[in-house]
Amino acid sequence: MNAPTMPVLDIQAPAYVKNAKLIAWVAEMAALCKPARIHWCDGSQQEYEQLCQQLVDAGTFKKLNPAKRPGSYLAWSDPSDVARVEDRTYICSEKKEDAGPTNNWMAPAEMRATLQPLFDGCMVGRTMYVVPFSMGPLGSHIAHIGIELTDSAYVAVNQKLMTRMGKAVYDVLGTDGEFVPCMHTVGAPLAAGQKDTTSWPCNPQVKYIVHYPETREIWSYGSGYGGNALLGKKCLALRIASTMGRDQGWLAEHMLILGVTNPEGKKYHVAAAFPSACGKTNFSMLVPPEAGFAGWKVTTIGDDIAWIKPHADGKMYAINPEAGYFGVAPGTNMHTNPNCMRSLDKDVIFTNVALTDDGDVWWEGMEKDTGKLPDHLIDWQGKDWTPQIAKETGAKAAHPNSRFTVAATNNPALDPEWDNPAGVAIDAFIFGGRRSTTVPLVTEARSWMEGVYMAATMGSETTAAAFGAQGVVRRDPFAMLPFCGYNMSDYFQHWLDMEHKLEESGHQLPKIFCVNWFRKGEDGKFVWPGYGDNMRVLKWMLDRIEGTAQGEPTMFGIAPQYAEINWTGLDFSTEQFKTVTSIDKAAWAEELKLHTEHFDKLAYHLPQELLATKAALEKRLAA
Repeated sequence: MNAPTMPVLDIQAPAYVKNAKLIAWVAEMAALCKPARIHWCDGSQQEYEQLCQQLVDAGTFKKLNPAKRPGSYLAWSDPSDVARVEDRTYICSEKKEDAGPTNNWMAPAEMRATLQPLFDGCMVGRTMYVVPFSMGPLGSHIAHIGIELTDSAYVAVNQKLMTRMGKAVYDVLGTDGEFVPCMHTVGAPLAAGQKDTTSWPCNPQVKYIVHYPETREIWSYGSGYGGNALLGKKCLALRIASTMGRDQGWLAEHMLILGVTNPEGKKYHVAAAFPSACGKTNFSMLVPPEAGFAGWKVTTIGDDIAWIKPHADGKMYAINPEAGYFGVAPGTNMHTNPNCMRSLDKDVIFTNVALTDDGDVWWEGMEKDTGKLPDHLIDWQGKDWTPQIAKETGAKAAHPNSRFTVAATNNPALDPEWDNPAGVAIDAFIFGGRRSTTVPLVTEARSWMEGVYMAATMGSETTAAAFGAQGVVRRDPFAMLPFCGYNMSDYFQHWLDMEHKLEESGHQLPKIFCVNWFRKGEDGKFVWPGYGDNMRVLKWMLDRIEGTAQGEPTMFGIAPQYAEINWTGLDFSTEQFKTVTSIDKAAWAEELKLHTEHFDKLAYHLPQELLATKAALEKRLAA
């Protein structure tokens, strides 16, 4: 049965919107979704404040204590809508092989037929927001424009902090510029006169996050949360952009970008990929130890995503396509990430953290700063929480995936080049997972090929549900497994092809390093202190770039010698160093068997060079 026909809405595009293709698309989507009204976002502060107030009036936002967190709000989502939904995320390429074995696939025509009835009338009774945003500095040759249509004011205000959102985007778009159409609905239409019965409208039963790589479109239905709804983030900046990069000869990566300046004023730029829960945001905002690192400075360009394009001068230039941070709150405190905590002093949107009795926010990990748990909180589900309740039920005050959204300009360690449209030249790539054994603290790949191998096989341990089984390693190649918009093996090949592209220009390639901060000792505790002390490893990498550290060859890349690390202010014995850097022959024999399993799953189009590199590793291990 068709939805009732409604009078066609006059879309009333503002005079400054001159892109005919965009106007036609908005009209077509309005006719499909049937919103009650259309709001063209201009990205102004006034609009932001009005939308936040509207969210307060609807019960979605709580305004936090202005004396404690000026300009800040707290939202609690529906319990069915708290994280990315990987099983509902699709890559609808024309050919199934192009999506590869690690993505969910459906034929584009079949998916369109599935979505059409869901989107028909999906915005009845709601406002359609037209959200124009640039991923990357406005007008940068590395940047791309997206337009998100959404019926969620929460999405509109988050996009204001997360992207360069607003009127200026239309100046860049002009009359015939390209944009990625991003279609989003919470999937909860309202009948005439019906009011929302919930402060977090979504569709608890039906969710789809759909990408059409060939036509560069994103369609998201049913979720209002995070990467499912803020379509500039993982959907555009990684899944669609990775396919653009494959076609156009550049890289869209799940990487932080940092600047590191030595006491002589020489600056380097490093891009690093870590799967979730591996200390990515902490590394991007690293504070060097006071002892032994006077005059060193680390600055943040990006904490999550990097777009990297080879330049005519033979170097690889990177931008952070985002303009804000959508970070995980639990575990963040003044010890793990002081710069991040300072970024959260004002103008923040918090989602699914706990509310204190004096109108501030709290999450697990903050007790490390105060030395005690709060006596009473309202948890993320609106229930009373006390240390006693937590002890009895194990209930967390904040959801483990609770978030903060904040503009990058709040970060005290923001790099002055963070908004440079030309990007910054990358000197090194770092890849790392979370492994309690086997993988050493740091090694440098002997070649680009070996570096790609390290990144293609990296993984993190899960907590195994099976009785007695130790952490099972979940492979997350390049930390891109959930975010690559095409076949993973073709993606490996794309990385290998980059080497030849760059070598032709005669420039030295960025070095590739593999790290693991998470090796454990006999007592089951982490041996390496991590956090700010990761600066010691970073400095060794820069010494390798400069040719001032010799390192020593191992079966798995080149490792540091104990004397090459700056130990000032840290009591770390040669024995402890051995614990985090040693190569266990038996463990590596097992590890390489797991690599075989991993490559078997990715056999279609798997580059033969990876198998040759593996054979060379096995040979070195045997020797």
